[in-house]
Amino acid sequence: MAIRPRIILTRRWPDAVERRLREDYDVRINEQDAPMSAEQLREAIRSCDALCPTVSDVIDRSIIEAPGATARIIGNYGVGTNHIDLEAARQAGMVVTNTPDVLTDATADLAILLMLMATRRAGEGERELRAGRWSGWRPTHLLGLGLKGKTLGLIGFGRIAQATAMRAKAAFGMRIAYYSRRAAAPEVEAALGAEHVPALKDLVETSDVISLHCPGVPETHHLINADMLARMKPDAVLVNTARGTVVDEAALAEALAEGRIAAAGLDVYEQEPNVHPALLGLENVVLLPHLGSATRETRVAMGMRVVDNLDRFFAGESPLDRVV
Repeated sequence: MAIRPRIILTRRWPDAVERRLREDYDVRINEQDAPMSAEQLREAIRSCDALCPTVSDVIDRSIIEAPGATARIIGNYGVGTNHIDLEAARQAGMVVTNTPDVLTDATADLAILLMLMATRRAGEGERELRAGRWSGWRPTHLLGLGLKGKTLGLIGFGRIAQATAMRAKAAFGMRIAYYSRRAAAPEVEAALGAEHVPALKDLVETSDVISLHCPGVPETHHLINADMLARMKPDAVLVNTARGTVVDEAALAEALAEGRIAAAGLDVYEQEPNVHPALLGLENVVLLPHLGSATRETRVAMGMRVVDNLDRFFAGESPLDRVV
């Protein structure tokens, strides 16, 4: 009998995916479903052929270059890879894969959810009601911002941003503008009625809702900083379903507290799972615990995408979603 490749999952995955993995692999799972320490990750990479981390696991050079490392592939459960030292993996001859495409719809849905919650002050309303502070309907109670005809400014214009734009245009008739290094294909712009704005400052100055869809790389660190926040309209809303490092959370908290922008909706944070304490006490920010891809269908599809990449790799073929 052929020796089955050894696979280590740093967290629990949906049951259907774990069962599928066990059909062909020798699988070890972190049953605690809690973050593994750096030493545990180094031990894992020394005792497997494939390490399968999540976006909450920091796979840095010290882990990839652990003495005696046997892992040949990192099958990341997620599309973002900013938590993995890709250059260290490249130098070590280690393959890295991710899971694009399958989480597009779920994350775009959540971006729309955050827009609605923030503009319609839904979080504030629910907290008021649950605390027994609601005194009944009145004409001026918790007035929010309607989305019809407003401008949605997208920072980044990949799959998720385009899916968000499609929903915003179809449901609310929003005008679509976007900032990215390169303009999208003319047919994409035409389908969405989207306008490419070459300068970030111009986008944030003219948008009613600003939605982030760019990767968490050094070039985008604190892309939304005090200067960009100061350029936004007083009734602007910021939404982040991308990466927490794109936003300077301290500057955002200050802008929200002083009423320099109307609201924000966040699903990701600079120091996950920690949230900047200044944000926690604010009523005009919606805070979700990184739920972008959190549907049953999407999380299973993500896992199956990892399995497909592993199957191809161990069959001697190039994985479809190879990053390194």
